[in-house]
Amino acid sequence: MTRKYFGTDGIRGTANTPPMTPEIAMRLGMAAGKYFRTTSPRRHSVVIGKDTRLSGYMIEPALVAGFTSVGMDVTLFGPLPTPGVAMMTRSLRADLGVMISASHNSFEDNGIKLFGPNGYKLSDEIELEIESRMDKALDDKLAAPNELGRTKRVDDAQARYVEIVKASFPRRMNLKGLRICIDCANGAAYKVAPAALYELGAEVFKIGVEPNGFNINLEVGSTDTRALKEAVQTYRADIGIALDGDADRCIIIDEKGNEVDGDQLIGLIAGHWKARGDLSQPGVVTTVMSNLGLEQHLQSLGLALERTKVGDRYVVERMREGGFNLGGEQSGHIVMSDYSTTGDGLMAALQVLAVMVEKEKPLSEIAHVFDPVPQKLVNVRFKSGAPLEVESVQAAIEAAEKKLGKKGRLVIRKSGTEPLIRVMAEATDAKLMDAAVESVADAVRAVS
Repeated sequence: MTRKYFGTDGIRGTANTPPMTPEIAMRLGMAAGKYFRTTSPRRHSVVIGKDTRLSGYMIEPALVAGFTSVGMDVTLFGPLPTPGVAMMTRSLRADLGVMISASHNSFEDNGIKLFGPNGYKLSDEIELEIESRMDKALDDKLAAPNELGRTKRVDDAQARYVEIVKASFPRRMNLKGLRICIDCANGAAYKVAPAALYELGAEVFKIGVEPNGFNINLEVGSTDTRALKEAVQTYRADIGIALDGDADRCIIIDEKGNEVDGDQLIGLIAGHWKARGDLSQPGVVTTVMSNLGLEQHLQSLGLALERTKVGDRYVVERMREGGFNLGGEQSGHIVMSDYSTTGDGLMAALQVLAVMVEKEKPLSEIAHVFDPVPQKLVNVRFKSGAPLEVESVQAAIEAAEKKLGKKGRLVIRKSGTEPLIRVMAEATDAKLMDAAVESVADAVRAVS
């Protein structure tokens, strides 16, 4: 079944244009509410968190109207990281959790992510079932006037999340003596992230903590680390932590201003956990985008690397199937199932800090755990249609794969959140890699 609304990470688009309109948000609330409402006589509930985008004030009440109209009580958290919403869904025994965010996108976009009662993102099958209901008449099975849902706002969700995050840090350790720069991307973690680090003992320097509805991810955050690199040098910090708009990913900056991506973080944490006996399985789960160098590094440690489609939800699904407790993406989504049901940028950063504290070494000496195989990613924007299905593009892909042979690999995929074709190649020969990427990218541009 073709997806109309849901992508790889919920529903996302430009605010106030389909699919991110109040009407569609309300219909989503009604359809999802009906799906999760059972015949049980108990009250049914949904929890809703959001980041700091202006359009959140439009999407949130539309969702509330949809949910309450089918008899579900709604609890509003206000700004809270995506992993916090997932945790609170399970903690409060809600039937459904909702996060209003477009993650690392600019303020013009917004999105809606759904979590089941177990705190995990919904499966493809459930999303498709909800989609199938959204475009049908929704005036049946509405709640009677005396059964309408109620709405309340809670003030302690942020404090509860901070305590959960702190509990993921080894109890015998603290962050005293460490100078930490935290960049909250003017997003959902602008209060909770600095608070957690401070309460664990660190000296904290904050940037990206003045949201105004328009500046989320604007020249700050995990997708633009220039401001954080400058802050690390200015404050002579031991580490810089860059979160994205909903704080489910992080990028780390060492004390010398060097960027540490998700692949290196996964390698660092995996090695540390293996040495401590904390890995539930002899391996980790990543996506097809993770660098071949990470795979080779893990193999040298006696660990396997299992790859999935792009998207942390697919990483989590494979982790659950195989009993893995560590996985993630190159982009900085790190999933640690011992602590959370989805990626958590702040918790991942704390695991890196735990390694620093235990080894008593600067981050620059421990963060580079492998030499990456040359890798290049080019994003090609398109207006409409299906560029990857065009014959000339298919021919370019086949030719590039033939040239790479066993010296590298090519990954071509359509973004699930933006109108982009992502062309990635890696190879031991950088010139061969460049030629492969550009030949395919040019073919896509020609038909886009």
